[in-house]
Amino acid sequence: MAEEEPLHEWAARRDRRRAAEREMTGTRRAVPLTDGARASHVAPDAPRALLEWDGHAWVTVGVAPNADAAREFLGHRPAPEPDSGPDDRPSHPGLGPGPGRHRKS
Repeated sequence: MAEEEPLHEWAARRDRRRAAEREMTGTRRAVPLTDGARASHVAPDAPRALLEWDGHAWVTVGVAPNADAAREFLGHRPAPEPDSGPDDRPSHPGLGPGPGRHRKS
């Protein structure tokens, strides 16, 4: 019978595999070129490095001037701007005619 792998080696190998699987969530990325948090809402005007997965490594393919340009690279479409005005709010459905069971007479 073959000698078994020590548990700590197996756990380390499993953790490396899981980290690699978590890393691969798509084929394109936009990484902020600033220090700190990587979320797009933290520094929306900061430039982003545009990366593509070539099958072996992440390759830099360009730089976006801000988060909106990076979203376009990632394939996200910007939400349409809402029209401002007094009629853009949905009206309350209101109560229909009649006494209704929930109303006091």
